Amino acid sequence: RRLLVDRVLDAEPVRKAIVEQARRDKTDYMEAWKKAQQCAWDIAADYSHPLVRSLSFALTGFWNRIYEGVNVNHMDSLKAVAPGHEVVYVPCHRSHMDYLLLSYLLYTKGMVPPHIAAGVNLNLPVIGSLLRKGGAFFLRRSFRANALYSAVFSEYVTQLFQRGVSMEYFIEGGRSRTGRLLEPRAGMLAMTVKSFLRESRRPVVFQPVYIGYERVLEGKSYIGELSGQPKEKESIFGLLKSLKLLRERYGKVTVSFGEPVYLVQMLDEAVGDWRATAKDERPEWFGGAVSALAERILVNINRAADVNPVNLLSAALLGTPKHAMAEDDLKRQIALSQRLIGS
Repeated sequence: RRLLVDRVLDAEPVRKAIVEQARRDKTDYMEAWKKAQQCAWDIAADYSHPLVRSLSFALTGFWNRIYEGVNVNHMDSLKAVAPGHEVVYVPCHRSHMDYLLLSYLLYTKGMVPPHIAAGVNLNLPVIGSLLRKGGAFFLRRSFRANALYSAVFSEYVTQLFQRGVSMEYFIEGGRSRTGRLLEPRAGMLAMTVKSFLRESRRPVVFQPVYIGYERVLEGKSYIGELSGQPKEKESIFGLLKSLKLLRERYGKVTVSFGEPVYLVQMLDEAVGDWRATAKDERPEWFGGAVSALAERILVNINRAADVNPVNLLSAALLGTPKHAMAEDDLKRQIALSQRLIGS
């Protein structure tokens, strides 16, 4: 972690941002450099293989306690794609269980868990340190108004690419309360594409991942929020209070790896001759290409969706005016939905 932070601070874009910060603050370079250093330490992961190994054993018992099974689809296709590529995992986001499940599955199937972009709201005492050692790096919800932080974070992502570290982030920005995919927030995608254009040592592949639950751990709080209650901020007290939820059972979970999206192929389709202006600060085609990439990823997540019995039952009931129907009608509606899905 220390060496990576030093590389970030020594990079030319960050040094320029430090000079500009010193000019704005009317201070000397060293004062601005300390600010950049603090930003880097606040962001950087602190991956620990012994801790990840220990957590894999602990999580095995945890999943068996709260779930009735975890089904995994199409992981073989991921294993065929990963060699020789810089892999970026882009799952849908329904629960805090998402990143634990995905990292656990990859580790137990013989693949290196990715570094995960996590919101700074999860950087809680003790919990934050554990997440860092599991590969999490933290980012603020918005840093457009902070050029120094933006430069440091962008350079950190570039350094991960240079070291061949796989990454994971949620392009929806936050957890979906309804199960539907949210509109993409393409900030991390844009940084990924910029890093590729700047340091394209290996081709980049985005791996969409669908994670579906029969019952979501945060279900009760989601219902409250959809009814108008304010979202509770993450805190140690809230975490301790939620431990009682672990006494319940949450059905089955399905993790499906969708059709991968190859960045070069996507740029060829969306832009054409993108290589001619790839080294420009911000090519004219950049914004449109990132938007097209985000849309393709979301489409491929939806294509990998797994429909479970709870989904079918809920869809049938929610499609009626009074959210209730006779048992025979319900069976026929579910059968119709199954035929439509099969076709």
